[in-house]
Amino acid sequence: MIERRGPLDVVEGGLTAAGGPVLDGAPDTPSVVAVEPVVSVRGLTVDFRRGGRDVRALRGVDLDLFPGEIVGLVGESGSGKSVLGMSLLGLLPSDPAPIVGGSAMVCGTDMVTAEGEARRLMRRDHLGAVFQDPMTSLNPTMTIGRQVVEAAGSKEEALRLLAAVGIPDVERRFRSFPHELSGGLRQRVMIALAVAGTPSLVIADEPTTALDVSVQAQVLALLRRLCDETGATFLFVTHDLGVAAQIADRIVVMYGGRIAEVGTAADVLDRPSHPYTRALLRSRLTLMTDRSRPLLTLPGEPPDPRSHPAGCPFGPRCERHVDACDAVLPELAPAAGHPGSSACPRDGEISEAERRALDPWAAPSITLSHYGTPHVPALVASGVTKTFRVKSGFRKKATLHALGGVDLEVSQGECVALVGESGSGKSTFLRVVADLLRADAGSVEVGGGGRPQIVFQDAGASMTPWRTVGQLIDERLRSEITFAPERKARVAEALTLVGLPVEAAEAKASQLSGGQRQRAAIARAIAVPPALLLCDEPTSALDVSLAATILNLIGRLRRELGMSVLFVTHDLAAARLVADRIAVMYLGRVVEVVPSNEIGTRRLHPYAAALLDAVPEAGRVSVPLDGDPASPLDPPSGCAFHPRCPEATDICRAERPTLTVTDSSVSLDPRESSTVAAVACHHRGST
Repeated sequence: MIERRGPLDVVEGGLTAAGGPVLDGAPDTPSVVAVEPVVSVRGLTVDFRRGGRDVRALRGVDLDLFPGEIVGLVGESGSGKSVLGMSLLGLLPSDPAPIVGGSAMVCGTDMVTAEGEARRLMRRDHLGAVFQDPMTSLNPTMTIGRQVVEAAGSKEEALRLLAAVGIPDVERRFRSFPHELSGGLRQRVMIALAVAGTPSLVIADEPTTALDVSVQAQVLALLRRLCDETGATFLFVTHDLGVAAQIADRIVVMYGGRIAEVGTAADVLDRPSHPYTRALLRSRLTLMTDRSRPLLTLPGEPPDPRSHPAGCPFGPRCERHVDACDAVLPELAPAAGHPGSSACPRDGEISEAERRALDPWAAPSITLSHYGTPHVPALVASGVTKTFRVKSGFRKKATLHALGGVDLEVSQGECVALVGESGSGKSTFLRVVADLLRADAGSVEVGGGGRPQIVFQDAGASMTPWRTVGQLIDERLRSEITFAPERKARVAEALTLVGLPVEAAEAKASQLSGGQRQRAAIARAIAVPPALLLCDEPTSALDVSLAATILNLIGRLRRELGMSVLFVTHDLAAARLVADRIAVMYLGRVVEVVPSNEIGTRRLHPYAAALLDAVPEAGRVSVPLDGDPASPLDPPSGCAFHPRCPEATDICRAERPTLTVTDSSVSLDPRESSTVAAVACHHRGST
C-alpha cells in the first residue's frame, strides 16, 4: 500500500493534487512522491436531451483523484456534482442516453467509452457507492445479512464488515430487514456494502444530508477511518462546506457544470479564491453566526443548464463582475489566495484583506428573531403521549413509545425549535399538534383561532403533482373567500409575500426548483395567516444559500403576520438562528428548554452538550455521540439517556427526572420577555 503523506505530497503530470503547479527547483518545494491517479477526468462533458433542448450538466471537467485521499465535492444543486459521480460509476441514464464527451479514466478504464460489461466489472472489482437515501439501494425483501453476504462472499466476512462499520449487536442486525434499522444504521450498512470488495474508489453522494448531527458525526468519522485503513479514494459529494471540512483532504468547488476552485480543505476554507466559494462560506449557518440581522444569501439563481452564459457562469451573481467576465469561459489557473487553482479571471486583483473578509455584503441591522408576547399562549401541550402498534417478528406486534409525556408552551409571536436525533419524537409531536395524529393521553390547546398549518420537509411530495401552485393556494382560500377574483388576488399576494413571481401560480410542483417549491408550500400555509405555523425540517435538504433564504423568510413572516412557529430541525445552528427558545427532545420527552441565544454557552443536559459537540464546524473536529438511541420499543428505566451518558449514576438508572426550571435571566431589551431555562437531569441545574 502506498504510504499516505497528504494531498500536497502527491504529484502527477506537473500538478499537485491541490491543483497548483509544481515549481521545479524551488527551495520551498516539499519532497513529493509520484503516484498514478486512481481517477483522471479530462474535458468531461455530459448533455441530456430534455423537452427538445440540450441540458448541459457538465461542461469540460478536469480532475485527478489520488490513492488514499478524501476529496470533498461541493456546490449548489444543479452544479453537476452528482452527474460527475454517476459518470465515474458508469451509471448515467441510458434512456435516453446522454451525449458524453471527454474521458473519465477510473483504474485504467474509461467509464465514458467502455462497454456495459466492462463498466459492470469495474463497479464489481474497483468501485463502491454510498447514496443519500439507503432505502433506495437496499432490497426491502432481503435481510441485511443476505445482502452483505452477496457483496462480501461469506457470512464470516459479512459479520466482520458490519462490526467494522460500528453496527452493534451484529448477529441480530444480520437477521434484520432494512426497515427495522434506523437511518444511521442503514447508512452504515451501505458503507459496509461499498467497501466489501476493497474498492479503489468510493463515491459517497450526500450520505449525511438527511442525518441528524450525532449520526452524521459518526458516519463522517467512520468514512475517515475506513479511508485511512483501506487506502481507498473517497469522492464525498456534499453541499455543506462544514461537513466537507470535517472529512476532506481536498475540496473541489463546482458551479454551472464546471470546477470553480480546488485546493486543500484548509486553504479553500481559510483563503478562498473564487467569489462563489466565498459566497458559499458567507451563506453557511454556524453556531457563531450573527443573530442580529438577516442571514446572508447568494443573490440570483444558478444558471439555467439549458442556456449557460457565454463567459464566467458565476458572473451574473458575482459582486466583482465586470463586462470582461462575460467574454470568455474561464479555465482553472493557479489561485492567488492559496497553492490550489481557481477559475476566476479577476482572482489576482483581490486583496488579501478582501479575500479574508467572508462577510463583505453588509446587511441592515434587523433582528431576525424576536420574543413573543409572554403569558399569551399560542400552544399549550401537557403530558402528550403517543404509542403505535408495530410488527415485531412473525405474527407478533409490539408497542412503540413515540411520545412519553411532552409538556411544551409556545407564546404568541414566538418561535420554538424542537431538536434531537431521528426517532426522538419531534415529527410525531408536530403531527399531533396539527391534528394529523390523535394523542393517546394528554392535551393540546392551540390559541388564536384557526387550525395550525404545516410545512413539510419534502415540499414536492406534499403538493398534488397535477395541480398548479395557484390551484393549491386557492384551495386554502375557499373557506374564507367565495369571490373568485378576490381569491386570485390573494394568491398573487401570498406568492409575492414569499418572494415568488405571480407567474409561479401557473406552474406545477415539478416545474419549480427545490427552493421555489418550499416557498410555494409556505405561501399555501400562510395564505390564510395561521396563529401557529408548524415547520418539519423545511431546510434540511436545501443548499446553504436556499436554507438561509427560507430561514430569513420565516423570520420575516413572523414579524409581518404575527405568527407563532414550532420549528422541527436537527440543525442546531438553524434552530439557534430562527428560534427564541430551543427544546431538546430525546426518546419522546423534552429534556431541556433553553433560550436560543444561550445555546452553547449554558450547557444543562448532557445530551444537549453531546449534540453541540457533534455539530460539524470548520476549524474543529466534531465529536460523535457514542452509541445509538435506546429503542422506543423497549425504553430504558429511569433517565432514557443514561445508557449513553458519561455522568450516569444509580439514580439515573432508577428514577426518571422531571423537567424542572433552573433559573430565569431577564434581558435588557424591553422587547424581550424573561427567558426561562429548564432541564430534566438529576445532576444539572438547580431549582
